[in-house]
Amino acid sequence: MISQLAASGTARKIFAHCLDTINGGGLFVIGHVVQPKVKTTPLVPDQPHYNVNMKAIEVGGAILELPTDLFDTGDKKGTIIDSGTTLSYLPEVAYKAIMNAIFSKYPDLKFYNNQGFLCFEHSGSVDDGFPEVVFHFENSLLLNVYPHDYLFENRDNIYCVGWQNGGLQSKDGRDMFLLGDLVLSNKLVLYDLENQVIGWTDYNCSSSIKIRDGKTGAVFIVDSHNLYSAGKRLQLGGSILLLLLTLLCVF
Repeated sequence: MISQLAASGTARKIFAHCLDTINGGGLFVIGHVVQPKVKTTPLVPDQPHYNVNMKAIEVGGAILELPTDLFDTGDKKGTIIDSGTTLSYLPEVAYKAIMNAIFSKYPDLKFYNNQGFLCFEHSGSVDDGFPEVVFHFENSLLLNVYPHDYLFENRDNIYCVGWQNGGLQSKDGRDMFLLGDLVLSNKLVLYDLENQVIGWTDYNCSSSIKIRDGKTGAVFIVDSHNLYSAGKRLQLGGSILLLLLTLLCVF
């Protein structure tokens, strides 16, 4: 859809989304984001997905010792940013290293399998007891993943791990990272296809952002229930699907 709008001269090939898991809903905008400022990393050229160069993984302030070729791109390798995927899938080597680093301080923790997820009992806030995971990308862009992002509460005091072992999931031997909504939620994620970069920043997705109209240069404020595009304001019900359908009707 973005390519069709750009080809007709209606919009630039720049869009962003912000998925709100705290209050529900979020934002989807087309155009140059003026505020907040978003740091970016280059997209790997000639890839069918939004593929980027990961450089390292940090858990609790320590860089994991991983094979350097694990972060290579191409030939069914690399790191895909995919908001269409709910969870995040890691190569088996990275998955085991991250899991060991996260739970090393809890040797007596008892796990059980619940519909394919590893779950355990825990009282209190997971943010107080488990480490932050940080993915490092080219151009020093960081993706901070907090314990409440990768650990979700299944029921009272029962938490499950959102990381998935990609080595067990893949049917074609892919040794790659696929980062989905598990790590992208509550962040403004910017796709600048004109400059072939992608970026993100932690953000309150229930608040507003500012975008610049590609034709007039005017700056508009967008909140989580309104879309401004080409000087037009569309009142929406907060649903991304409804927003996209409205866009198709307008353009």
